[in-house]
Amino acid sequence: MQRLDDLSVRTLAFFSPYLVPFTITAGYATGELRLFKVVAWLWLAVAALDLIVGADTRRPPGEQARALNRSLLWRFAIRLWVPAQAAILACGLFITTWESLTLQEMVFVTVSVGLASGMFSIPVAHELMHGTGRLDKALAEILMTSVTYTHFCIEHVHGHHRNVGTMKDPATARFGESFYVFYPRAVFGGLLSAWNHEAVRLGRLGGRGRAWSPRNRMVRYAANLIALYGAIGFGFGALGVAFFAVQSLIAFSLIEVINYVEHYGLSRRQAAPGHYEQVMPWHSWNSSHLVSNWFLFNLGRHSDHHYQPSRSYQHLRHFNDAPQLPSGYFGMFLLPLIPSLWRRVMDPRVRAWREEHGIPPDTVSTKWRRQSPFPWRR
Repeated sequence: MQRLDDLSVRTLAFFSPYLVPFTITAGYATGELRLFKVVAWLWLAVAALDLIVGADTRRPPGEQARALNRSLLWRFAIRLWVPAQAAILACGLFITTWESLTLQEMVFVTVSVGLASGMFSIPVAHELMHGTGRLDKALAEILMTSVTYTHFCIEHVHGHHRNVGTMKDPATARFGESFYVFYPRAVFGGLLSAWNHEAVRLGRLGGRGRAWSPRNRMVRYAANLIALYGAIGFGFGALGVAFFAVQSLIAFSLIEVINYVEHYGLSRRQAAPGHYEQVMPWHSWNSSHLVSNWFLFNLGRHSDHHYQPSRSYQHLRHFNDAPQLPSGYFGMFLLPLIPSLWRRVMDPRVRAWREEHGIPPDTVSTKWRRQSPFPWRR
């Protein structure tokens, strides 16, 4: 029998999330909408298994890491999610046309599809948008369009990775800041930051007014979304549009929960005005829990991702000196929604991290809490 760290076994494990589109399409085909419950049951099962199985802190040897990087099976596992996401959304849209559909069933299906989109499609898009090829970047845009959050492809790569752990980054949660304060800044700040990045990029090409030209990806993204919503309205009516919009809201809200978890309370020192120390593994919360990383394509090993963004997800490394989350991502998703519980779990860990890195435990957090949640307006 192959060992767990064998190349094929390690790669095949990343096909685990395909249980979701398979079960959802089966539920649609058979009319058994209760099969959509697989999303909730899977969430609970993975959270429990993370506690039982624990973390995998091993690093693949250099030769195996290079083999993983070239693995066609891994590329297939990632890119296959684009048609899988299309199938999930198509099932939801066609269900909205059922005459026998009740309001309760409509809500249940929409929430299930939204959770599936947020938990699986966005992490895949996250990996693809860091790819070097045009195909991967195009597939990332397709997936993010499917959750009405295409600007994330710009802001995450060109904004978040550059500014993480600083006041310039709308997606870095401040110490002591609740998710409900963080959320509007992350959503609207990310949108505005993506526009600014495109305006600066096009401005360097010369000429005024280029920001509103079709060469601006934000303009193209907006046109694509208008066309997509128009096509959905034409084919599936108002109910179809409502389904697509709400599942998108759930999906991108879920990714902002993840953003909140990944960087809460961690900050980079300012070496000089406007210049910060290099991003290191200890500037991101890490989770090497084995099972949740199978289902999230290794997204939990976030410390290495920020340290070396070009490294493919399948061989992201564990760092012992990175701050570690107490659970896998599936066990952390809901905590930010209960601020008092979140702070009870995470604030002692943030204080310990600040003490270890010589950062005063309260001065930075107090300063950040006094700032406007929309710093880009200043």
